[in-house]
This record gives sequence, C-alpha cells and structure tokens, in this order.
Amino acid sequence: MYIAGWDQSSFTHEGVTHSTWRRGSGPVVIVVHEIPGVTPNVIEFAERVVNEGFTVVMPLLVGEVGRSPSGAYIAQSMAKVCISREFTTMAMHKTSPIISWLRALARQLHAEVGGIGVGAVGMCFSGGFALGMMVDDIVVAPVLSQPSLPFAIGGSRAADLNLSESDQARVVERAQTGCQVLGLRYTGDKLVGTRFATLHKLLGDAFIAVEFASTNKQDHSVLTEQIQPKAVERVLQFFNDKLK
Repeated sequence: MYIAGWDQSSFTHEGVTHSTWRRGSGPVVIVVHEIPGVTPNVIEFAERVVNEGFTVVMPLLVGEVGRSPSGAYIAQSMAKVCISREFTTMAMHKTSPIISWLRALARQLHAEVGGIGVGAVGMCFSGGFALGMMVDDIVVAPVLSQPSLPFAIGGSRAADLNLSESDQARVVERAQTGCQVLGLRYTGDKLVGTRFATLHKLLGDAFIAVEFASTNKQDHSVLTEQIQPKAVERVLQFFNDKLK
C-alpha cells in the first residue's frame, strides 16, 4: 500500500503491530481513521494538517489505504472491528486495548520530534480514542469527531465514553488542570448517542463542542465524507493553539 509523498513504516507495542504513514514536520498529530479505513478523504484531511505545519502520522487499524468507501467495504471493516479484541465495541466502562498501542506510538513520536506535546484526532469508531490517549500528559490536543464506541444500543451505552473508571478519572484530572477536549458532531447523528452530554457533565468548560445541524440521515463524518469546512478549520486552529 502506497500514498504519494508519505513514508510507510510500522510500529509494534506489546506484540501488536500496525502499519503507519508519516509526512510533514513540526509538532506531532496522530490522525486515526474511521470505518472503513484510510480513505481518500481521510488522507485529504491529514494532508490539510500537514500543510498547517505538523508532523502527521496515520496508523492503519482496519481496512485498506486509499480505497474509497462502499457498502460492502464498510460492512467488511465493521465486522472486523466487532470481532477484534483490540476494540471494545459493546462493553461499558472499559478502555479499548488499542488505546495502549496509540499511547505508546504517541510517546515514541514525541520523544523523537519533541515540542509542547502531541495532538490526536479520532473519528467514528476511533472518535473516543483521543480521549483515552489523554491519560498521558504529552497528549495536549485531543479531538473527538463523532465518537461512536461503544455502539449506542440502549441509553447506557449511548452515554458511555469507552473508558475504564480509572482512565476516566485521569481524564477529568487533566481537564481540571487545563487540558481542553474538542468534540465535533452532527446533531442528528445517532451513532454519537448522548456522549456530548456526558462530556459536558464530566469535563465542564474544558469540553469544547462544535456541532452542526444535520441535513439528512447520512450526516456523520464531520471531517471527511460529509465534510464541514468550518470543522476542519476549527481543528487546525485547536492544534495551532495547543501545540505551537
């Protein structure tokens, strides 16, 4: 798999290996793709971040690189997410194991590149991963775009943040000491459930919600497929404010 202008590598932590793609210079931002994979629109968003003056790293957690979404492809990737032990898709009050891998990746990149800290953005099934990465002090710019795990089946899961109790307590502690969290969503997106209300209650003014009115039932991917240019600009501003 190849992306023009990007350097392909891999990263291993505790026996788990995923491919990564890297480009740019400046503070580190980790862009975690949505279902079904690193689509052309995910790459386009990542390149916007690169052009803003950041070192961007995209790990591939499921699916392929450069393949456009389709119904069959989305279903295939969704099935892999649901059966993988790396992702907590239904259980409440648990942190997905993949977040440990992402935190280790962030630590290695920060040790190499330096700077104030690391930014991270997750989307859809990975939307809440940046919140879990915030457990580490070096993650100073977490962005949650349409966070959708655990899947919002029932009111309790719809409000859950995909974090263990200890990780949630640490996130609250970081928020109380000044680390802000940026969240983006379409107001009619049922996959997000009531997590924004949970985040407001838990983090108070440290949670910055950027919300857009839904125009149809398909509105979901704020930064990519159903892109909101103002959302992209707000994310870039957030990274500039926090990382430079």
